Amino acid sequence: MTLKKALVTGVASGIGKSQAIQLAQNGFDVYGVDKNPVLDLPDAIHFLQLDLNHNLSILFEWLPEVSVLCNTAGILDEYKPLLEMPFTDFENMMSTNVYTVFKTIQYYLPKMISKQEGIIINMCSIASFLAGGGGAAYTTSKHALAGLTKQIALDYAADGIQVFGIAPGAVRTGMTASDFEPGGLAEWVADQTPIKRWIMPDEIAELTLFLASGKASALQGEIIKVDGGWSLK
Repeated sequence: MTLKKALVTGVASGIGKSQAIQLAQNGFDVYGVDKNPVLDLPDAIHFLQLDLNHNLSILFEWLPEVSVLCNTAGILDEYKPLLEMPFTDFENMMSTNVYTVFKTIQYYLPKMISKQEGIIINMCSIASFLAGGGGAAYTTSKHALAGLTKQIALDYAADGIQVFGIAPGAVRTGMTASDFEPGGLAEWVADQTPIKRWIMPDEIAELTLFLASGKASALQGEIIKVDGGWSLK
């Protein structure tokens, strides 16, 4: 495979970390960004510590162009309903889960179009389709991200740009660690999931690798659920 330059956001842990490792192990030149420090990524993965809610020009100077863009960074909202959600928290959720994705795509997309090739993979969620996968802010942000994903896919398909979303269900990561503490929801979630277990980050990364490989050339704008059958109910 021709070496492709890939950017993965949210690379310090969980899904983003697994994506970066899988891509690097399969011939991609991988760049990762996260607001948190990284101690154990393979040396082959270039890393920039940066909060994407701040000055993105630092990222764009560090990495001027990419072939594959994985917008994976995101935050949760502790399932808070609207009346328990301060507007500042809602704004932060939208900024992290939607606005930074918009800005990152808006920068890299023209360079992809000039080459008539590029693959964009946005980390959506079952909360992109359903209520109950998060609280008011998270569900809103992931519905918005799904809409952005579909519209970009439609608008730029003729320019050689492939756009996908991945919609995980319950994935065991650092973000969901509290569910595995005493009194947490881990056992209930597994029981309610048709396959009777949580999804692992490597399973999301394997789908990412397939979408990034170019082998899915007939697909466009699909938001692929990886939820163990949760959304079938």
